Amino acid sequence: MPTVLNIVSPMDALPPPKMEGVDVKVFYGAKQALFDVSLPVRNRSVTAMIGPSGCGKSTFLRCLNRMNDVILGARVEGAITLDGQNVYDKTVDVVQLRARVGMVFQKPNPFPKSIYDNVAYGPRIHGLSANKAELDGIVETSLKKAGLWKEVADRLDQPGTGLSGGQQQRLCIARAIAVSPEVILMDEPCSALDPIATAIIEELIDELRQNFTIAIVTHSMQQAARVSQYTAFFHLGYLVEYGETRQIFTNPKEARTQAYITGRFG
Repeated sequence: MPTVLNIVSPMDALPPPKMEGVDVKVFYGAKQALFDVSLPVRNRSVTAMIGPSGCGKSTFLRCLNRMNDVILGARVEGAITLDGQNVYDKTVDVVQLRARVGMVFQKPNPFPKSIYDNVAYGPRIHGLSANKAELDGIVETSLKKAGLWKEVADRLDQPGTGLSGGQQQRLCIARAIAVSPEVILMDEPCSALDPIATAIIEELIDELRQNFTIAIVTHSMQQAARVSQYTAFFHLGYLVEYGETRQIFTNPKEARTQAYITGRFG
């Protein structure tokens, strides 16, 4: 198993991990999908996970907010910490964990509700607003942070499913940030979008990292290079290499990383 690499320049110390996987193993029944993955997700930055299909990157991402719990026969070993606490500890409330660690999925999945109710849903169930005025404020702020407010402010009562694909994905991002998460997970959030919508989402990701810690799985190496500060390369269930994005793409330490980013396999 290759050594995980942290590249630290003396003038630019790395931010601390907000979340961290330590010797994470994942099993689906008898099949092992992840092998001893140790990977930090650094505070207020974007960590991209790249690798061929089926390499384990989405499996690891789903460990971070225990989405694998909903898969029959899935088992996770090792530790995943959030601010130093193991999220798999029996004392952890999974509902509260998923409020702190939000998720945006590959395909936009707005609820069959109005634009307003899509964003207000989380704050309502978590009791984050004392009255309608506060809830209105949360909805407006979340839509503004997701870069969608100007486009929908005059039609909040219309169905979220009536928006374009790119708008729906930004609505899902607004829904995720409405409960004030600390971490946002994104599982190939642009794979179903056209290039213009993708560029808007990428610009949004760069803005969001000022206030949130972001982990993104992407099949696009160009996207990883554009949006992330740190990159992890997975292959066959192993973490092959981790480092600052510019180092991974210009001077990888592992031959398999070099082969993948130059298109020799994948």
